[in-house]
Amino acid sequence: MFSDDLRGDEQQLHNIAASVSSERIERDIRKLVSFGTRHTLSETESDTRGIGAARRWIKAEFERISAKCGGCLEVRFQSDVVEGEKRIPDATEVVSVIAVQKGQTDPGRYVVMSGDIDSRVSDVMDAVSDAPGANDNASGVAGALEAARVLTQYQFHGSVVYAALAGEEQGLFGGKIMARKAKEDGWRVKAVLNNDMIGNISGINGVTNNTTARLFSEGTRKTETAEEARIRRFTGGEVDSPSRNLARYIDQIADRYIPNLNTMMIYRLDRFGRGGHHRPFNDEGFAAIRIMETNEHYDRQHQDLRTENGTEYGDTLSGVDFDYAAKLTALNAVSLASMAWAPGPPSNVEIKGAVKPSTTLSWAPVRDSEKELIRGYRIYWRYTDQPQWQFSRYVGNVKEFTLENVVIDNYFFGVASVAKNGLESPVVFPGAAGSFGE
Repeated sequence: MFSDDLRGDEQQLHNIAASVSSERIERDIRKLVSFGTRHTLSETESDTRGIGAARRWIKAEFERISAKCGGCLEVRFQSDVVEGEKRIPDATEVVSVIAVQKGQTDPGRYVVMSGDIDSRVSDVMDAVSDAPGANDNASGVAGALEAARVLTQYQFHGSVVYAALAGEEQGLFGGKIMARKAKEDGWRVKAVLNNDMIGNISGINGVTNNTTARLFSEGTRKTETAEEARIRRFTGGEVDSPSRNLARYIDQIADRYIPNLNTMMIYRLDRFGRGGHHRPFNDEGFAAIRIMETNEHYDRQHQDLRTENGTEYGDTLSGVDFDYAAKLTALNAVSLASMAWAPGPPSNVEIKGAVKPSTTLSWAPVRDSEKELIRGYRIYWRYTDQPQWQFSRYVGNVKEFTLENVVIDNYFFGVASVAKNGLESPVVFPGAAGSFGE
């Protein structure tokens, strides 16, 4: 899924991966744990305990990062009042922290990395008891902070957003607020990488493994209309949503840039009966996936701190492998950089070729802001039972191309934008089923 003739930016991507520090991630996780509990309904006035102290520290940390790059981050709280919900019955301000690194040539195009601020114990309404949340999800927030430290040393064509979202355990409210706001503000969000538990390597299944990670992605888009579903029934696209092709892109990034890391593409929105902060972005029609550890340990999730029959329960620092958290953070950072340096995914991708020996794909020209960035386009195709793109052809800076003697019935197809530096966008499957939006 990437050109073979990458020049300087490929080395930059390797440099980004190598710059992620497990020591800094450990420091941030320890600091987040020190607030005792980060429950959404917990203390907000204390400087040392509760969700209020945690979010103020996160904001201050993003501001420190911004100061080192000459103010390159726009750092702010993002909030709304939630009430009348099962897990937030009384009026509560749900406050997230957002840091935006504006793109140099196409600032209206965004890629996002998120983690969750809040933590919990066995009783989801217990806002008082200690809930360290070391892995779930101080690891994700620490990853977003570290990605910001590394990526703010560079400038990108598109904008990069680092988000510490609140209210996840109470109903994904931070993500709902951010996704709704992004849509209202006209953000062209092309990718959301939600990091929820990226620090545990030893599962309740007895497996210890620090070389794999999971990528969860939805199949068909939630925003699909009845007419779009009818068309998809005949043309395909069930496994080619923008989120699914975003996952394929991240999978290829892992293979190319992250040593000793294999990603599992899970063809499912999330784990059985569970949810994460990528889902609100999917609900608004954005491409969004969940990145997380492969082997979960349920004794360390959503548990009161205790020992029973020799078994320790609770999400404490002992359950976090900081080197592994750094590895998954590097995967995020390289993926964000690659997409922000590349052009946006092609729009209005269409396909034709019924009862013909060849297949023709077409797409819209790039925005004016990307004309100096674009080199051309690459067409991809694969057998319909294959998980990854198998074949490709660079076709130049054109708006239509015919693959001679490649029969439309036998393959799935897609198109990626290619920058002058060789970096590519995620692949776009033709039609509404695969669209990343305008």
